[in-house]
Amino acid sequence: MNAELKRLHSPDVYDLENYQPENLEMFGFLLQAMVGPEGKEGEESFDIEVCTPRWLEETYGIDEVVICRHHLIVRGYNYQRIVGAIKDFLRDCSG
Repeated sequence: MNAELKRLHSPDVYDLENYQPENLEMFGFLLQAMVGPEGKEGEESFDIEVCTPRWLEETYGIDEVVICRHHLIVRGYNYQRIVGAIKDFLRDCSG
């Protein structure tokens, strides 16, 4: 069985497709990817922090060691590239 991205949601960003961060170099927000079996009903929510390298640095500090599990690190906000990256990741997921 292959995984499929059903939809994206963010409690922090009302309109993901048209979102423009106030600071293009430093932003972070929670993105929830609803993923389920390809071509079938049902989904599970996976939380991802979408953020820039500068946001990571400001949030965790320059001297911290951060294991970036559940983070999607971007250089700028581009909705289509984020969707594409998640779909590419899911192509390798099966169960």
